This record gives sequence, structure tokens and C-alpha cells, in this order.
Amino acid sequence: LARHYGIPNIKGRHFRRVTLGPDSKRRGLLGQGSILTVTSYPDRTSPVVRGKWILENVLGAPPPQPPPGVETNLEKDPEQVKATSLRQRLELHRASPTCAACHRLIDPVGLALENFDTTGKWRTMDGKTPIDASSQMADGTKINGPESLRRALLARSDVFVTVMAEKLLTYATGRAMRPEDMPAVRGIARAMAQSGNRFSSMVLGVVRTPQFQMRTKTGS
Repeated sequence: LARHYGIPNIKGRHFRRVTLGPDSKRRGLLGQGSILTVTSYPDRTSPVVRGKWILENVLGAPPPQPPPGVETNLEKDPEQVKATSLRQRLELHRASPTCAACHRLIDPVGLALENFDTTGKWRTMDGKTPIDASSQMADGTKINGPESLRRALLARSDVFVTVMAEKLLTYATGRAMRPEDMPAVRGIARAMAQSGNRFSSMVLGVVRTPQFQMRTKTGS
């Protein structure tokens, strides 16, 4: 695992805590090989899948599904694949007004992670093309690579905490959250803010909710 992440001087097979520097590309969720792998295709990365994952699981703003009949295969033309980078093919796809509305939300976030390959190893080239990880989010925030994307997401940390609280309560109750559950979700997020956003506070907040402690009676 250390070799995969490019962390030197780790010897032996036992797990141990490793301290990463403040400028490390591996800090946080965005540098985890597990997430970077599951948001890639077997043979290439996918800024769309990665961007969609972050919008849905970090920012709680899942993009809509593509309209019926829209061609989403960026690998359809083998000659174009040979001659262009994935970023260039995405730009051609986004040139269509039908596609641009969603991709202006998704692509910037995903492109910021393009230096990570399909299994999360760091790279600087996409084939023969140098990787350009710069972009601009829908709100105008300029990002260039995982570190600036991380800062942009941290600026919205209250949103992430609320999304995480909703997902943990969903997992704990075994059902999707409904509008009437959202006050409980927001209450968990507020309690976390008072404790410095400790995960233990979120767990305690979840188990103290009526949603977790009591079953909802369904109509006959």
C-alpha cells in the first residue's frame, strides 16, 4: 500500500500510522485509492463518474441523469481516442448544449482528480498528453488539482457534515430519509459543530434520534 501511494521508508508487513505533510496529494477522501478506483472504468479514469460521486456524496447535489438518446460513450471512435486526451473528448462532448448543462457541474470536479490513474496512482501524462487538472466550478471557484479541490470542498464543510449525517442516519435506520426526517439530520449536524465535528458526536447524534430508536408505523 505504501508503494502504491508513493510513501517511502515503510518496511515490514504490519500496518502503522503514517503522518502526511500538509501539501500531500493523499490527504482526505480524495486521495484514497479505494474511492479513485471505484469511480474509474476498468481501462481509464472517468472525470464524469468521479465528479458525480463528489457532487452526490460530498455536496449532496446529485446531477440529473442524461437525457434519453444522448451519446455518452467517449470511446466510440478509436481514431479519436488515439489522437485526443480524455479531457479533449469531454470538451467535444460538452460542446452540445444538451450535454453542457450537466457537465458544467460535473466535469470541473472530476478533472481536478485526473492526475490519479484508474487505481489512484499519481501520474502526469494521459497517454502522450500532459494532464491539465485546471478548471472552474459552477460557482466560479477556480481549481487546479486535488489540493485546490480539497480547499474548495472544505469551504463548504457544513454541507458535507449535513450530507454525511443524512447518509449515516439512512444506514442506521435502513431506509431513505424523508422530508420529515431532515430536522433530525440538521440537529445531528448542529451537535457536531459544537463538538468540533468529531465523528463520535455524529454517531451519538444518530443513536439518540427517534428515527433510530423507534420504528415508524406504516398504514394498513
